[in-house]
Formats: sequence, C-alpha cells, structure tokens
Amino acid sequence: MAKIKTSFFCSGCGYESAKWLGKCPSCNEWNTFVEEVIEKTKEQTWKGFTDEKKINKAIALQNVSEIKEERIITDDAELNRVLGGGIVPGSIVLVAGEPGIGKSTLFLQHGLMMNKHVVLYISGEESEQQIKMRADRLKIVNDNFFLLTETNTQNIFQEIKKLQPQLVIVDSIQTLASNIIDSSAGSISQIRECAAEFQRYAKETNTPVFLIGHITKDGSIAGPKILEHMVDTVLQFEGDRHYAYRILRTLKNRFGSTAELGIYEMNSDGMKVVNNPSEILIAQRDESLSGSAIAATLEGMRPLLIEVQALVTQSVYGTPQRTVSGFDLRRLQLLLAVLEKRGGFMFGTKDVFINIAGGLKVEDPSIDLAVICALLSSYEDAPLPHQICFAGEVGLNGEIRAVNRVEQRIAEAEKLGFEKIFISKFNKKSINPKNYSIQVVMVGQVHEVYQALF
Repeated sequence: MAKIKTSFFCSGCGYESAKWLGKCPSCNEWNTFVEEVIEKTKEQTWKGFTDEKKINKAIALQNVSEIKEERIITDDAELNRVLGGGIVPGSIVLVAGEPGIGKSTLFLQHGLMMNKHVVLYISGEESEQQIKMRADRLKIVNDNFFLLTETNTQNIFQEIKKLQPQLVIVDSIQTLASNIIDSSAGSISQIRECAAEFQRYAKETNTPVFLIGHITKDGSIAGPKILEHMVDTVLQFEGDRHYAYRILRTLKNRFGSTAELGIYEMNSDGMKVVNNPSEILIAQRDESLSGSAIAATLEGMRPLLIEVQALVTQSVYGTPQRTVSGFDLRRLQLLLAVLEKRGGFMFGTKDVFINIAGGLKVEDPSIDLAVICALLSSYEDAPLPHQICFAGEVGLNGEIRAVNRVEQRIAEAEKLGFEKIFISKFNKKSINPKNYSIQVVMVGQVHEVYQALF
C-alpha cells in the first residue's frame, strides 16, 4: 500500500516544509504550521486550455513589440475606476470582503450587466435556484449569462472549454478543489493550486477571471499570502452592515493606481452607484450644533468632502477616554498633544470622541485641520459657520502643512456651494485664489485658525 505523502504549510504565508516547525522561517510567525495531504495523482485530466503550442525563448527587450491592450469597459463607472480604466483581458482579480457585505450580489450584477459578452458564473456555495432568486431581484436580463454550480476544477475547465466564455466569475476560491492534490477544499495547498490553475487559464486564453475570496476574523484575506501575489489585482469590498454604503477599494493593481475606491449604495435592487458621494456624506447636518467640521479629502483621484464629528466632555473616571471611529487613534493623541502644548487647551481632563460620518475610514492626513477645528468647536461649545471647510495637515509644532492636489479639493468645495476653505499658506505657490469664486483662507499656525473662527 502506497504511503500517504503529507507536508506542512504555514497558514500565514504558505511556506512549505517537510516537517513541523515552531517558527516559520519566511514570515517569522509562531505556531502557524498545519499538516496537509499533498499526494499528487500521476495522470491529470486536463492537458491545457488552448490547442496552440507556445515555445518560450529569450528575447531582447527592444525587440518586444508593443500591443495596446483594449480594456473591457463595463456599465459600472465605479468598477472601471477601481480597476484603472476597465477590465484588462487576461487579468485575474481577487475580491475579498466580510460575509454578507454584498460581494456575490455585486459581481452577479456586474456579470448580468455585461450583455455583450459571454459570462460564466461559477458558484461553489449556492445552488442554481438561489442564484436565480437573487438575479430576479436585480431585475437584469442577460441571455449570454451562464451558471455552473461545481467545485471540482477539472470539471469546471471542461465546461469552460465547451462554452468559451469571455469573462469568468468564481464564487468563491475557498470552495474549489483540484484532483491533483488530495487535501480538502479550503486548505492552503488547494487554494494555491486552484488559483494557479485559473491563473494559467487566464494568461493562456486572454480571458479575465474574478475570484471572490473570504477573509479571516482579523480582516486579512483567507488562505496563504502567496494568493495575493499570484493575482494581478486585489480588491477589498468593505463597509458597515449597519450603513447602506459599501466601498470597493484597491489594495493591489498591476494595471493602475492602488489608491482608488468606488462607492455603492445597497438597496433592494442590488448595488447602486453613488456618483457624487460628497453630497450624501455632508447632507445630514445642523448648523446650530458644535463639534462638526467639513474636511476636503482625496481618495485616489476622487475628491471627497466628509463630515468630522467631535465630542469633548469632562472626564468622570480617573483616566480620560479616547475613542475614534474611522480615524487613527494614535493620530488623535498626537493632535491633542499639539493643542495642549501649542494652544494651551487642557484636554488632559476631558473625554474625547471622534467620528467620521457615514462609516468611512480615512487615512488622508489632510483632515487633521478639520479634526482640530471640530475638537475646538466642541471644547468651546461654539458651532462653526455652516459653509466652511478645511484641508491641511498639522505638524508637531502646530504648523499647518501643505497638502497635495489642493486645486481639486478647492474645486470640489466650490462645486458644492461652500463659501470659504482654510488651507496651508505653504500651498500659496501652487494656486491662484483669483481663479475661484470660493474664498481661500491661508493659515500657517493652529492659533491663527482659532483666532479666525472663535
């Protein structure tokens, strides 16, 4: 009887070892090795994806001919933006997100909307009837949309060879299993092998493939880290399930920028594109309340105006609380220290709460000035004027530092009817205030902003 061959894999990075190790030599994590059966069958049921025989040989770089790749432009402007201008033929895209966030709904909707292309939707999680019920709810009809409920990759590629689709959507990669490896579906070796098979298929046939993936409880993509290295693009679909808005964010993109995001609103008819998110994010405001400031931020190439809410109260307990939602806690502590040292405001005995309205998570340092103004507004219990916004980074010496692409931020504020915007005086060289109908106020220190507002 043949001996069963097993190997040990690191669940963090996918490193393979012949024996169990306490510490992974690749990612230096402890107790991450798991044993898996890797008995490979000698005969493979799938020989190739095309009948053409391609012989690879070395070629000089200057002799490589340039071919302009025609991207597939979808009807979804947000997806086109996130992918860098449309779907690249032969690309393989990994989409990850929390369970129930709407990944399957979004890409079922995208597949149904592409009525000029033959689309194959492969599901290993749902039955054909379940997918049909969701498609009926979306109210989109497409005669070129085909379903396949299968988890064996050999059977999948046999159907793919018959159908010859122009786009393949896999939901999800963790449910697939290959006969080549003897371990169970969802294991590290199976995820790696199945992703490699779809990668070979995408590159050989020039067919784009979307792989929908799960995430772990700490928010990282389930499976080995090598899965993210193998694909061309990694998209994160995120949002708070208590809010209607969802964000499709780029984490990796070989064909475009990694700083783009698309914003959707989830309703009964599926995912609706939000064309002007600034109007929604600052719509629910009352000018008579303190602790609210508008920040002009950027997400990729898109300018956004978001509302920063702050609440400063007298601390009841011995240690003051510092609570944030959608903002970096350490950044808040830094800004509070600047206000205490440079402005003389006693936040050491106050509880401080910061919230970015709409459930957004913002990392742009240009919202520092808005956060400080919201904190001062709540501290003084004096509301800020309604038609004012802010764009500036705050340094440790209390200086207002310049931010990039300030012209786009000013133009977005002007378009939404704001009357005044506070920016750093160090942005003076890059803009001409006479070109805008909005009043541009340039400041250099935090105390100048305080004097101008209060």
